[in-house]
Amino acid sequence: MVRLTINNQEVEVEEGTTILQAAKKINIDIPTLCFLKDINEVGDCRMCVVEVEGKRGFATACIQKVEEGMVIKTNTPAVIEARKVVLDLILSNHDRECLTCTRNGTCELQKLAQEFYVDEIKYQGDRHKHELDDMSPSIVRDFNKCILCRRCVATCKNVQHIGAIDCTERGFSSTVSTYGDKSLNDVNCTFCGQCIQSCPTGALKEKDGTAAVWKALRDEEKYVIVQTAPAVRAALGEEFGMPIGTNVTGKMVTALKTMGFDKVFDTNTGADFTIMEEANELIERMNNNGTFPMITSCSPGWVRYMEMNYPELIPHLSTCKSPHEMFGALLKSYYAEKEGIDPKKMYVVSVMPCIAKKFESQREEMENSEMRNVDSVITTRELSRMIKQAHIEFTNLQDTNFDSPMGEATGAAAIFGTTGGVMEAALRTAQDTLTGQDLDKIDFEAVRGGEGIKKATVNIAGKEIKVVAASGLANAQKIMEEIKSGKADYQFVEIMACPGGCVMGGGQPIRTSKERSSIDIRKLRADCLYSIDEKSTVRKSHENPVVKKIYKDYLEKPGSHKAHELLHTEYQAREKYRD
Repeated sequence: MVRLTINNQEVEVEEGTTILQAAKKINIDIPTLCFLKDINEVGDCRMCVVEVEGKRGFATACIQKVEEGMVIKTNTPAVIEARKVVLDLILSNHDRECLTCTRNGTCELQKLAQEFYVDEIKYQGDRHKHELDDMSPSIVRDFNKCILCRRCVATCKNVQHIGAIDCTERGFSSTVSTYGDKSLNDVNCTFCGQCIQSCPTGALKEKDGTAAVWKALRDEEKYVIVQTAPAVRAALGEEFGMPIGTNVTGKMVTALKTMGFDKVFDTNTGADFTIMEEANELIERMNNNGTFPMITSCSPGWVRYMEMNYPELIPHLSTCKSPHEMFGALLKSYYAEKEGIDPKKMYVVSVMPCIAKKFESQREEMENSEMRNVDSVITTRELSRMIKQAHIEFTNLQDTNFDSPMGEATGAAAIFGTTGGVMEAALRTAQDTLTGQDLDKIDFEAVRGGEGIKKATVNIAGKEIKVVAASGLANAQKIMEEIKSGKADYQFVEIMACPGGCVMGGGQPIRTSKERSSIDIRKLRADCLYSIDEKSTVRKSHENPVVKKIYKDYLEKPGSHKAHELLHTEYQAREKYRD
């Protein structure tokens, strides 16, 4: 242990602790900008400088290790002035049109400028002007708002093992760019959006889809249906000041109805169909010596990653469409027929925690009868902006239910939004199908939790099934290398592109570096979904009465020709742009 003094307060911490960590232990806040716990701890921005008695110059708190007897001051006039200079230099080459920025009010740079009362820019000089990269269907890159903190670079490299972006050039010419300065659309980007989550400013953001949705809502010829993913209800409230992990299902539905959608349905219903098809596919592979392991295909960022990096292993992927695409296909076929609606006049909007869904909805495979399964995808953040634009007081709304009959879902579908949830839901249905019994054992705790890779062996109908759930593309890579080398003996693999699953998707509310350092955001959001599951009357997808009726009246059975036509797809090898 090491003893030191910070702002006249004594503290004892473990050897190897940084000054920043030691200060947090006694509730002393040191501002940071480039720091991102366990991801980007490089001390580049110098916002966290402090004075150490007996040493010349400043120490960088996020990387400087404590020493026995250290005496530290974090708020002297010299320290405050140094931080102001840092801010001034950053702002001198920054696009300061804050009022029109999507991060206005949630920008970490803006917050620091307010805290330090920056009222003028002293260091006026040359400024770069860069073109906007908006060619991707999912991400917009605006280097004019970049502060070179490198948080996005570290996330892409260290967390996802992609490296689609990096620092190029040197000195004042330094930029964060792509290989050959190409658009993100033309490099090995998977559109997971984790770079957006890590960016402290508006240099990275999702491709806006709200204008198209407002246009559809104003079109009297269109029948506009909205569906919402499970993870959205666990995070949307954060955009309105509610605690992380608050279940806002009822308020969300009320808000969507108030905005003018003709029907408000639950993507969880689509997730129940996904489980029916996926569990059936797993059983068919088991009975017919199919390709193993079977790997889930719900995460479009993961699918794109596999198409680029492991095209030879595509036969391992489940052929199931993701839940919202399945649901869109059913809405424009079964539901349109049942309600007597011209499907060509239907406009299906998906509210997703994921920006890769924007890319997915435009894939040529995601259509039936020359109609897109889903017409528009907006994120949790975009929905919050639309609610605010409509001047709806979200926190004061009364709860209402999803519309019937396509709004009824099970607890199994709710947990789709967290890592391990897809597998657990599939195993619930697979075990009942294989045993022919309604088994009470439905919680598979072995695949729950925040670990990046979770392995387990489950016994179903006397068969030992080895499973693994991985989240984050760095962890996906480890599993794929096992499969590629022939060392893997799994039967079922769940992979989600985003660390922690959809609850931590690229389209979810952005939390600051400070919040990410001190709060387990993933767990709070995931706990919300597990709570929904536990409170559900029906917790197995195959027991959903709506699902059973649609199979009986329309799809015949899981895996039928009709089901394959509407609910399944295929994948393609994509060029791997760079190593």
